[in-house]
Amino acid sequence: MIEVIGVRFKQAGKIYYFDPRNIQMTTDDYVIVETVRGIEFGKVVIANRQVDEEDIVLPLKKVIRIADEKDKLTVTENKENAKEAYTVCEAKIKDHKLDMKLVDVEYTFDRNKVIFYFTADGRVDFRTLVKDLASVFKTRIELRQIGVRDEAKLLGGIGPCGRMLCCSTFLGDFEPVSIKMAKDQNLSLNPAKISGLCGRLMCCLKYENDDYEAAKRELPDLGQRITTSMGKGKVVGINMLERLVQIEFPELERTLEYTLQDLIDEGAVSTQATE
Repeated sequence: MIEVIGVRFKQAGKIYYFDPRNIQMTTDDYVIVETVRGIEFGKVVIANRQVDEEDIVLPLKKVIRIADEKDKLTVTENKENAKEAYTVCEAKIKDHKLDMKLVDVEYTFDRNKVIFYFTADGRVDFRTLVKDLASVFKTRIELRQIGVRDEAKLLGGIGPCGRMLCCSTFLGDFEPVSIKMAKDQNLSLNPAKISGLCGRLMCCLKYENDDYEAAKRELPDLGQRITTSMGKGKVVGINMLERLVQIEFPELERTLEYTLQDLIDEGAVSTQATE
């Protein structure tokens, strides 16, 4: 076992593990740590805990120190400077007539690098732009092309549900989402209804998908012929979340509703499907 803390550098960013150097920390603390990008300022989101060495990537970087008010002031100044850098970069992009959209600008904590995030339909030759920006800011410049999902995560917004976007508030990673998930949940396949602000399938299609997949394994298929104590019938309706099945009995001229447990008790469906 090894002691770690979890640190985030953005509100809904990934959690990275660091060696706390035996310093006891809480989730209200901010820390200064060394990363591959340089010295960074982050928030502790997982306090000191013991984890298996197999669950993390070694060696761990060590926490340099707990951040103080001066460090927080530096972060605020960097954000203000980033706004100015955004304006400068937008003007430079227009001057060079580059087919790219600037999304965000970020200074590393130690100001050794300025990162410009942008979207574009294809590859962009921005070598002259980098030279221009380096001559203005006198520091290392990085232009990073991101996808539309990452753009939505950076900018935020309100989704079709009326709440703030999941990706910008709590999702650390994007999980694969497929049209099959929408089909399994009997949702409209109209792209306008199942797409988020980014134009891609909504991340929330993934949230209940495991439950729907389990229900699909347990319940009979629509149109399936099935025999119960009432006789032979045909499945005409399924409520996956409540595990309810509607069966039409032509001889009785009736449609009855059964729970999954009712069908198991009557031997109408196999219990193997529920395991």
